[in-house]
Amino acid sequence: MNRHVTGTFTFASWEENTSAEAEGGAKLGRASVANTFTGAVEAAGAVEYALVYTSPTEGVFCGYEHLTGSVEGRAGAFVIEHRGRFSGDTVHCALTVVPGSGSGELAGITGGGSFIARQGEPTTTYALDYHLG
Repeated sequence: MNRHVTGTFTFASWEENTSAEAEGGAKLGRASVANTFTGAVEAAGAVEYALVYTSPTEGVFCGYEHLTGSVEGRAGAFVIEHRGRFSGDTVHCALTVVPGSGSGELAGITGGGSFIARQGEPTTTYALDYHLG
């Protein structure tokens, strides 16, 4: 079953720390984030990000989010990989469901999606294309 779904998520918390930086160079950071998903995905998410700032307002990131809840009424959990970039007040992120990470009624879930977030807006729209065998 291939499905395309949408919804929103809200940042419940964001805690960021600098790992390393060089004067005039890149800065490495880590962020622990909690999200709440609504729509086709009804879940609580916990994300761990690694960030590289190439300027105070630009950079790239990757991370993994553990989602616990349901997708279109199917209960379980799974992990989504985040890979993206940020520039100014805009974040572009590609999402990939980590193969083998699904449990419960979401065992075997695969797929991916994306979102574009804007700084200062706590709620973001996501799109997810997924398959359950």
